This record gives sequence, C-alpha cells and structure tokens, in this order.
Amino acid sequence: MSECRRKLETDILVGGQAVLEGVMMRTPNTIAVAVRRPDGEIVVKREPAPKWTDRARFLKWPLIRGTAILLQSLVIGIKALNFSAEVAMAEPVENGGERGKGKDGSGGGSHWMLVGTLVFSLAAGIALFVLVPYWLSALVTAWVYPAESTDAAVHAHWLFFNLVDGVIRVIFFLGYILLISRMKDIHRVFQYHGAEHKVVHLWEAKQPLTVEHARTHSTLHPRCGTSFLLFVMVISILVFTVFKFDWWVFKVLSRVFLLPLIAGISYELIRLSARFPRNPVLKAIMTPGLALQRITTQPPDDAMLEVSLRALQEGLELEAQLKGAAAAESAAVA
Repeated sequence: MSECRRKLETDILVGGQAVLEGVMMRTPNTIAVAVRRPDGEIVVKREPAPKWTDRARFLKWPLIRGTAILLQSLVIGIKALNFSAEVAMAEPVENGGERGKGKDGSGGGSHWMLVGTLVFSLAAGIALFVLVPYWLSALVTAWVYPAESTDAAVHAHWLFFNLVDGVIRVIFFLGYILLISRMKDIHRVFQYHGAEHKVVHLWEAKQPLTVEHARTHSTLHPRCGTSFLLFVMVISILVFTVFKFDWWVFKVLSRVFLLPLIAGISYELIRLSARFPRNPVLKAIMTPGLALQRITTQPPDDAMLEVSLRALQEGLELEAQLKGAAAAESAAVA
C-alpha cells in the first residue's frame, strides 16, 4: 500500500459507506465495494466514479453542489447495497477473470429495481419526515393556540409551528435510529460503519494501512452521513420559518421543494467543519451529530477492519492507475 501512497497525494479525500457485510469506499475518482461472503472470502467490485458536478459548471456552485453530490451518493449507495446483498447471501459472483470486477447486478431488471428503490425510499421519507410531522405539528399548534381552523392557527403562529415540526421530526429520526439499532443485522452494519470510519481516520493520519493501526482510531467522524442528516433536520427549521405561504398546500409542498436548499446548506457546513475541526463554533455545531454516531457506529472486529481496508486499498489502487493513464495520455498528446 505504500506504493499507492507514493503514486497518490496522501491528502486526497476519501469517504465511504457501510453495506451488508462490507464497506464501500470512495476516492475522488473511484468506487470500491468489499463484501465478505459466508465462506469468509472477500469479494471486491471497483470502478471509476464519474462526478455529476463535472457535467455542468453550475453544479459546482456552493449550495447547488451539495444537492448534486447528495443525489449521486444516494444512487451509488443503493447500487453498493444491492451488490453487497447479492454477495452476502452467497449468490454466485462471477469475476470475469479480472480482479476487482464482480457481479454488479446489471441484469435486465436491475435498472428498474434501482428506480423503484429510489422512488419508494423518497416516498417513505417524505411521508415519515414531512407529512406526518406537519399534520401532528398543526394539531399541536391549533391545540395551544385555538383558532377558527387548524390552518389559521398554523399561519398565525408560524414560528411556533415550525419549532414543533422540527422537534417532532428529530424525535422521529432518533426513534427510527434507536429502533433499527436493536436489529441484529443492522447492528452488524453499524459495526462496519465503525470500521469504515476507523479506516478513513487511518488514511487521514497517513499511517500504514493495517488492522493494528486501524484499531487505535475512533469510530466517530465529522464527515459522516449521520451528522449530515441531523444537520438537515435542524437547518430545515430555520429555512421553513423563513419561507411562509398562505395556502396549506403550498406549506406542505414547500417542505419538499426546499429540501435541495436545505441539503446544500448542510453540505457546506459539513465541509467547513471538516476543514476547520478546531473552530469552536463549528465544533459546537458538530457535537450533536458526533453524539448520534455513538449509536450508528459500533466497535468493529478485526475481520470487519480487514474488509474496510481492502475496499480502501482497491479504490486507491484504481485511483493510481487512472492517474497514471491520464498522465501517460497527456504526455502522448504533448
């Protein structure tokens, strides 16, 4: 792995995601998923990772880039989960004679399965974290401030309504996390989540990529998606309070249409907190997210660290190959 470090800038940003019995790691230009099969073998799938933000200049603008990156991460994450499910359930995986290439679920129905999963996930998320909290918050507001109608109470006490709405959404989110954390399979995913964070810390510390060194690092990381989601919950309170509409239909729809703006703001804050981890203001903002990670990340065993390290090593190796090919092409053109 030291060879990869010599070929790459050691300060390149890496991140990842826990999957079923494995870890997905991302470097600036690659994706690598490592999953352990029931027989103990580690199956790896790696590929270049085209950036959606490179498709148009405006997608790199602050606030906008956060939404583009979030959507791409959602698509990549679901694909990685589908791949890990196939491997973890011991379905045959064909490597095609080339290391790092596994069955990617690209059969005839996989595209529609991905679309269906995305649509269902978004619909369930909107129902649980938008519609139900809105309805409950409206009832609470009308109960505290009686008016001729529920909508009239909401409109007259907009700040109170949004505070209640935000608190209910946070309670729903925390309850959901606590509920699923009691499931055995999800607990193992949380352990792989901890393994992913330890290995990312290891890379950022520029230490040898070994299980022994990875053990010493924390399972908490400021650039975690858990912190991002909590950011979204809190920032949405402020954004929803600023935008006020008369008709209740617009009030509900605005909670969906304003999500890209909220995601963009949250992404920029996460970037700042990672760049300036010692800043007292940003540190205070990150504290609740880090506390929540004590639930969503659990101490991994050495076998899990081995899988996470393998994912990072494969991603870095492909990153070095892509950079070498690009340099050779540039030299040939020159």
